[in-house]
Amino acid sequence: MTTDTKRYAAIVIGAAIGLVASFLQMIEKLILVGNKDAVLSCNIDSVFSCSSVLNAWQSSVFGFPNSLMCVAVFALFLGVGLVGLTGGRISKGMRIATQGIALFFLAFGLWFLYQSTYVIEAICIFCVFCMGGLLMVNAALWRLNFSKGSNDNKLEKFMRKMSAQGLDTLLWVTIAMSITLTIIFKFYV
Repeated sequence: MTTDTKRYAAIVIGAAIGLVASFLQMIEKLILVGNKDAVLSCNIDSVFSCSSVLNAWQSSVFGFPNSLMCVAVFALFLGVGLVGLTGGRISKGMRIATQGIALFFLAFGLWFLYQSTYVIEAICIFCVFCMGGLLMVNAALWRLNFSKGSNDNKLEKFMRKMSAQGLDTLLWVTIAMSITLTIIFKFYV
């Protein structure tokens, strides 16, 4: 298995995790639309309370459920990953555009987790899985886009240097640990 194949496999795994989590969250949101007081299967305790999160305005920022948008985006990532995994050629422009979308949704996801943690004061377990999948997709795309190449563009040189030194991996692990520690210290310490 080549290095690129492993990276596309990571995109497929991350996208599949996010797609399943966002699909399940969409089902829970539909249950709440039918009955605002419904007890959801994803309500674990007062901290991990999907009902609290899904009933908040932040769960429908653009006028429709965020989970619906996530289903579409993770399906896109899954498609890109499957094309690469099966040996299809994906242009650099497409990979960069996909990375841009992934980074936008990472920023959106971080904003949403901040809102969940500090404004809503509850966490949706499906959102945590979506964020994990999103981090996997971003990390794999980053390596695909910036671990090799010969472009003299200063930004790409910097990104390649980061990848060569493993600083990109440190970045993704730091984000994941920051999210985890924030939740632990906010709710359990």
